[in-house]
Amino acid sequence: MSNFIAPEINKFVVWDYVVFALLFLVCASIGVFFAIKGRKKKTSEEFLVGGKQMSYGPIAFSLTSSFMSAVTVLGTPSEVYRYGAAFVLFFLSYTIVIIFTAELFLPVFYRSGITSTYEYLELRFNKIVRLAATLIYILQTILYTGIVVYAPSLALNQVTGFDLWGSVVATGIVCTFYCTLGGLKAVVWTDAFQMVVMVLGFVTVLIRGTILSGGSTKVWEDAYEGSRLSIFDFDVDPLRRHTFWTIVVGGAFTWLGLYGVNQSTIQRCISCKSEKHAKIALYLNLLGLWIVLVCAVFCGLVMYSHYKNCDPWTAGFISAPDQLMPYFVMDIFSSMPGVPGLFVACAFSGTLSTVAASINALATVTFEDLVKQCLPNLSEKKSTWISKGLCILYGALCTSMAAAASLLGGIVQAALSIHGMCGGPMLGLFTLGIIFPCVNWKGAIVGLLTGITLAFWAGIGSFIYPAPATKTLPLELSTLNCTVANTTSLLTTVAPTAASSRPLLADTWYSLSYLYFSAIGCLGCAIAGLLISFLTGPTRGEDIPPVLIKPICNLFCFWSERLKTLLWCGVRHDSQDVDCEKNLPTVTSNKTGTEDITFKNSVNEEKRSQLPGYNPEEKSYTNMNRESRL
Repeated sequence: MSNFIAPEINKFVVWDYVVFALLFLVCASIGVFFAIKGRKKKTSEEFLVGGKQMSYGPIAFSLTSSFMSAVTVLGTPSEVYRYGAAFVLFFLSYTIVIIFTAELFLPVFYRSGITSTYEYLELRFNKIVRLAATLIYILQTILYTGIVVYAPSLALNQVTGFDLWGSVVATGIVCTFYCTLGGLKAVVWTDAFQMVVMVLGFVTVLIRGTILSGGSTKVWEDAYEGSRLSIFDFDVDPLRRHTFWTIVVGGAFTWLGLYGVNQSTIQRCISCKSEKHAKIALYLNLLGLWIVLVCAVFCGLVMYSHYKNCDPWTAGFISAPDQLMPYFVMDIFSSMPGVPGLFVACAFSGTLSTVAASINALATVTFEDLVKQCLPNLSEKKSTWISKGLCILYGALCTSMAAAASLLGGIVQAALSIHGMCGGPMLGLFTLGIIFPCVNWKGAIVGLLTGITLAFWAGIGSFIYPAPATKTLPLELSTLNCTVANTTSLLTTVAPTAASSRPLLADTWYSLSYLYFSAIGCLGCAIAGLLISFLTGPTRGEDIPPVLIKPICNLFCFWSERLKTLLWCGVRHDSQDVDCEKNLPTVTSNKTGTEDITFKNSVNEEKRSQLPGYNPEEKSYTNMNRESRL
C-alpha cells in the first residue's frame, strides 16, 4: 500500500494516563468504602443483594451503565458511521423491553422472594430445569464478559498505543477487587459513577467534534447528503440487517433476553426496598438508555461529517471499524492532553460496569443454585466468604477468557450475537413458566434445548457464511482527499470467491439479521415447550402457587370474571392474599425452617408467609423475602 495523507495522530501522554488511572482509583475506593461501612453486616444477603434495602436512584444508574458497555461506546458510533442513523430506532425497542420487564417479569420475581432468577425455575418446574438454565447462563456470561473486556482493549491499543494486556489485566483486577470487598452495593454505586463518566466522555466528544465540523447545521447537512438520515425502512425482509422491523421487533427480543430474565438485571431490581422502587428504577433506567443511545448516534454522525471525504478505515489508517471512535478522539483532541484519557475512561467505564455486574451475578447464581444445593446448612459467615471467593474465581475466569477472545474475529458483533443466541431461549423458558400454567418440566427442558439448537444453528451459520452486501447495505465511504492505492479493486475481488462456495442455506437461513437470533430461540422454545407439555400431560393449575404465574389474560378479559377464571387454567389467582402454604410445590417446604423473613430480623422463624408482605402505605410489595435453600 502506498503512502497516505493522514493527520499525525498522537499516542497517550502522561496526563491521559493520569485521568485514566483516576477512574480505576475511584472505583477501587468505592469498594473499600463499602467494605469498611458494611463490616458489621457480614451476611450473604447483604453481600449479594445489598440487604434488599437499595433505593431506585443508584439502581437506575447501575442498570444503564451495566448494559451500555464499551460495545456501545465504540460500536454504536461506528455502526451509525457505516450504516446510518437507523440505530436510533432502538429507543422503541428499549421502551418495549422496559415495559415488559417492569410489568410482566419483575412482579413475579420480586413477590416470589428469590435471590437467583433460576430459583424460580425450580419453584415452577424442578431442579433439572434450574440446573440446565444455570449452567447455560454461567457459560454465556463468562464468554460474553471476556469478549467485553478484550474488545475495547484491542481497539484502544491499536489506536492510542495503550497497552493491550495491561488494560485487560487492570480491568479484571479492579472489578474483582471492588466486587469482592463491597458486594452489590459497591457494584451499584461504582456503576452510578461510571455512568456519569460515560455521558461526560460522549458530551465532550460531541461538542469538540461539532465545533471542528463547522457546527450542528453542517453536521446535519453532511449526514443528509451522505444518506445517513434514512431511518425508517419498512422492508419486512428478515434477511436485511437493519430495518424498522428488525430493530424494533428483533431488538426487543434481544434486549428482553438481556433485561427481562437476566440475573444481572433482576438481581439489582430485587435488591430494592420495595417493588415500587424497583419499577421506578427500571423506568428511570429507560431515560438513561435513551440518553446514551442519542449521544452515541450523534457521535457517529459527527464522525461521518468529519471524515466524509477521507474515511480512515477505507484508506487503511486503521484496521477495523471498531477503531474509528478512538481514532476520531485522538485526532480531534491531539492538542489537548488529558482529554483522550477522559474518553478512554468513558469506554472503560462501560467495560468496568458490565464486567462487575457479570462477576456479581455469576457469584450469586453459583452460590444460590449450586453451592447451597450441595451445602444447605452453611453458616452466614461461611456463606459470605464463599460468595467472595466466587467473585475472585469468576474475575480470574473472565479475565482469562479475554485471552481466548483474542483468537476470535469480529468480536464486537460476536458478543451481541452470543447474547441473542443464549438469551432468546432463556426468555422463552421463563415466558413458558410465567404465562402458561399448563407447561410441565418436560416441555420446559425440550423447549430450552430446541431454542438453543435453532438459535445457535442460525448464529454459527451466519458467522461462517456472512450475509451478502445486498442485505447488509453499508453506505458509501469516500477517500476523495486521501491518497489510496488499489483499495477498491482489493475489496471487489473478494466477493466472487466467497459466493462460489456458499451452501444452499447461506443466502436464506444463515443470512437472517443477527437481531432475530433471540426471537428464533424464544419462539422455538415456546412452541416446542407447549407442544411437548400437551403430549406428555399438562400441569394442573391447582398445583401451582399463584405467585409464580402472571395472569396476563386479565388485561384482555376485564369485562368477564367467568372468562378470566377460565383462562387462569385452574390457578387460584383470587386467593393470593390467603395463606397458600398448602398450594406450594414440595420443593418449597424443604427449603429451610425459616420462611418469609425481613432483612433486619432474618432469624425470626415466627414470621412465616409464602408471599412477600404488601405495604399499604407504599402500595407495593416490600422486601419480605424467604431465605432460599433449595
